[in-house]
Amino acid sequence: MITFPKPYADLVARLRVPSGFLIMVVFAWFSQPTWLALAWGVPVSLAGLALRAWAAGCLAKNQQLATGGPYRYTRNPLYLGTLLVAAGLAVAARSIWLAALFAAVFLLVYLPVIQNEEQHLRKIFPGYAEYADRVPALWPRMGPALGGQAFRWSLYRKNQEFQAGLGFLLGLAYLVWRTQF
Repeated sequence: MITFPKPYADLVARLRVPSGFLIMVVFAWFSQPTWLALAWGVPVSLAGLALRAWAAGCLAKNQQLATGGPYRYTRNPLYLGTLLVAAGLAVAARSIWLAALFAAVFLLVYLPVIQNEEQHLRKIFPGYAEYADRVPALWPRMGPALGGQAFRWSLYRKNQEFQAGLGFLLGLAYLVWRTQF
C-alpha cells in the first residue's frame, strides 16, 4: 500500500466529510442516468451497502479488535463497501467523470485515512500486527474463519450505519428523478 505523510493523512481525514458535500454537487452535475444504467449500478451499490452494514454490526470501535464477520476477509470492509457504493453510483449515473472522481477521492483521501487508522489500531491492540499479517488490507481473501465477534444490531445502530443507507437513497432518488428528464 502507498505510504502517505502523516500531516497529509491527518488533513484529508478532517476534510473527508465536508468534501462529501462538494462531491454531491459534482454527482448531480455529471449524472446522466438511464433505467438500464440504474439496473446495472444499483445492485453494485446495494452490495456495498450490505457489506458496510455487516461490517458496522461487527465493529466495537476502540474497544475490541474486529476480526469477525467481513473482517475475517479484509481489514477494511467499510471502505471496500464505500468503494462498491461509489462504483455502483458511477455506473447508474453513466459518468466516466464521476468514476474518475470517485477513484481519485479513494486514492487521495480514503487510503491515507486507512493508513492513519491502521497506525492507531496498532497502538491500541497488541494483536493487530498478527491480524494484519493474515488478512489483506482491502481486497478480500477467502480463507479459514478467524473467529471474532458476530453481527450485533446494537453495534450497527451505535455506528450509525443507517446514514450510509440514507445517503444512498437520496442519491438514488435523484438519479430516478433525472431519468424523467
